Parts: sequence; C-alpha cells; structure tokens
Amino acid sequence: MINRYTVIGQPIAHSLSPVIHQLFGELTQRKILYTRTEATVENFNETVVNWQKSGGRGCNITLPFKEQALAVCDRLSAGAKRAASVNTINMHRDGSRVGHNTDGLGLLVDLQQNLKFPLSGKRILLLGAGGAARGVVGPLLDAGPEIVHIVNRTEERAASLAKAFVNDGPVQASGYTGLADEAPFDLVINATSLSLQGDLPPLSDQVFAPVALAYDMMYAKNDTVFMTWSRDSGASVSNGFGMLVEQAAEAFLIWEDARPKTRMAWPRLHELLS
Repeated sequence: MINRYTVIGQPIAHSLSPVIHQLFGELTQRKILYTRTEATVENFNETVVNWQKSGGRGCNITLPFKEQALAVCDRLSAGAKRAASVNTINMHRDGSRVGHNTDGLGLLVDLQQNLKFPLSGKRILLLGAGGAARGVVGPLLDAGPEIVHIVNRTEERAASLAKAFVNDGPVQASGYTGLADEAPFDLVINATSLSLQGDLPPLSDQVFAPVALAYDMMYAKNDTVFMTWSRDSGASVSNGFGMLVEQAAEAFLIWEDARPKTRMAWPRLHELLS
C-alpha cells in the first residue's frame, strides 16, 4: 500500500516538497506518493477534507494557510498550540486530523547543526508576524538568545505575537521605524513573503552586527533580493532550503514513524538548487 501525502498552498507549483519527500521515502524504504495541491482561502478547509476523503494520510501546509489550518484540525500538538500555526496535518485512520508545526525545529536544526550558527546569547531580528513567524518564535526563544525582536509593517500585529510568547523568553516587538533605537542584530530572519514578490523589507544596513547572518525562509535557485541586499550590507547569507528539508524530515517522522538521515539526502538535494 502506498501512503499518499500532499502540500497545500498558493502558489504551489514551485514547491520542492514532492521531490524531498519522495527521496525520504527511498532513504527509509517507505512507499509514498507526494503531490502538490493548490487551494484558495475560500476552499482551503474543503480541500483538506477532500484530500483525506480521497485516502490521503497527511498534508503539509504552506503560505498562506498556516494559521487558517488550525480550524480544520480536530486536535493540535503542543508545538502547534504554542505557535497557533500548523504546517503538518496527520490524518488518522479514525478520521481525525491532528495539526503539528515542525517549522521551528527545522529552522533550529538548519541554523545550529547545518550552518554551525549557535543561537545562545545572540540578538535575533525576526521580520514578519504571520504564520511563518509564529511557527519559529517559541523554538528560537528555547535556544537561549539575548533577545528575539519581532518587527512588522503593522506594529500591532508584531506586538500581539510578542505578547503571546512573553513568558517563554526575552521577546519584544516594534514597527520598522522602531529599529532605529535598537543595537545591531547577529541574526536577521526574513519570515515575510516579500521575496516571492521580489521586494525588500524597509531595513537599514545598520541592522547587522559586524559578524551577522541573514536568513531568508524563502528559497530559490538564485539569491533572493533580501539575500543580495544583506550580502551587499556585509552579512553572511542563507536561504530557507535547509529549513525546508529539516522541517520536512520532522513531518515525515510524524507520518511514517521514521526520520530520514538528511545528511544522506543533501548531495542529491543540493542538485535541486544548482
């Protein structure tokens, strides 16, 4: 029997998740079929339900549905509750749907293990306050940074997100103009969707500490505009491909009870972006 999974988002044609999960199936000797599914805000819930009715065993959720996915789940894992955001749904044989969030763990593995960038004591700037940002605030705070500063065009939304994690560690928020009074940051994470549109957040190059990393959660074969600007401003850069792979491995573990050894997958996966 082949277990069927899909990734649901809009747009979705660019997603590399099918290739990644099919490779994970090979590495773990699991027979799976993983596809892409496009949805709209209006039909998202119906799309998830129909996928399950068709025999689907689970799905990944990407932009812009990570917060909307909360409502279609019967239960939430502790991580999804904490994030108020879902990127993985496990569809049980009893018909229930359990929401999980593997984004934060995937980001931490990529930063600290793959990129060798420890987060303890670091000043972290998180751009955006949507579902992508919500999924990583808690795990970032768990890593022991000096501060996680959330910035958003709508300052109230950033403040609301920071308030939700005020008991988890040192977190604060502002609009972009509020960054003028802040010391430089060691790590700047772009959790907005601006890179998909070829746009930049309104940042000053003074935002980077002398040895800083700029991390764009988006991924592409070429540098995003955020990465190019950050490199020109003196920072080291990375895209979110490593996070995509590591969070996918965590989702695969939830579905198939086996975590792929991503180090064995990297040589083939790097070819996707070469």
